Order: sequence, then structure tokens, then C-alpha cells
Amino acid sequence: MTFDVERIVADCSGALQESTPSQAVAEITRRAVADPRAIVERLGAPNHGQIERLYVSDTLTVLNVVWAPKMTLMPHNHNMWAVIGVYGGREDNIFWRRCKDDPNGRVEAAGAKSLGPRDVRPLGESIIHSVTNPTMQYTAAIHIYGGNFFEMERSQWDPEHLEEHPYDVEANLRIFEDANAMWHAK
Repeated sequence: MTFDVERIVADCSGALQESTPSQAVAEITRRAVADPRAIVERLGAPNHGQIERLYVSDTLTVLNVVWAPKMTLMPHNHNMWAVIGVYGGREDNIFWRRCKDDPNGRVEAAGAKSLGPRDVRPLGESIIHSVTNPTMQYTAAIHIYGGNFFEMERSQWDPEHLEEHPYDVEANLRIFEDANAMWHAK
């Protein structure tokens, strides 16, 4: 079996017409991550943290996301549905909910889910989550979003006070760069 980015994009684009596109995309993602070796053959073995753009449009984004060892991304939302399919390593998600009547938009932990190879998790439009790679290896996943991941207005919460701020794409990309610098310096 081969991992065909163009086929996934075409299938996901077609799934956007379904009544529940995220569920249809989850099935496409399950098939895609069923053979992790095929993904590695096509995209290469994960050897640095990155957000690799495989496809980006106004209605669909397909990314290859690689988390460096021990890397954590602060709580954030997407304001669009997402589907995560892990093909290597492990990512731990903490799910957050907004604190009632908090003027600073703080969040509190509301649950967690660990994902490993071949696991697929759809995320609804209103989900807030943080992600950690708890291992000493690279974690890799295909992320598919129902919109333009890089242009959508959304929020992030600072890790110290859990207060809401506008999402900063560039700052989050620097987290990947910083994780790489720390890991490769060892």
C-alpha cells in the first residue's frame, strides 16, 4: 500500500460535501494511517519537529505534524473541525473547557486522550486542547482541518495562567524550532 497525498486530498475534498465531513475524513485518515511504513516511505522518517504543509486551501488543510521528543504545545483551539491520525510515536492530548464567568477567558482541564500509531481522533469545532509528546522519540501524525489552518482566527492560552490570547501562528512555529534546537544540541 502506498501513501498518496493527492488521493487523500481528493478524497477529503469530496468528503466536505458529506453531512458530517469530519466523520468521513476520519475514515479516510484511518485508511491512511493503517500502514505507517507507507507514510514514512513517502514523507521520510521523522527526524525533526515540524508542521509540513501537504495541502492548504480555504476549505481544507492537510499537514504532516512531527513533534520533537518531550515537546508540548500550549492549549489552543482551531475554530474548525480537525482529524488527527498518528503514524509514529505517541501524543497526549489534554482537553480543556472554558471556566464559567471568568473575565480572562481562563480554561480548566476537562479530560485527556493518548494517541499512538494507527489511532485517529476527530476534534469538534469548539475543542480546546494541548498536545505533548511524552516520549524520547519523534511523534508523527497526519492532521486534517476543515478550513485554512494558517488563516483561521482562533485562541491560545498561556501555559502559566491559562488566560486566553489571540493565536499566534509564528510563535507556535517557533516552539517547533526551539524544540529542534534543544533536541539537536544534546
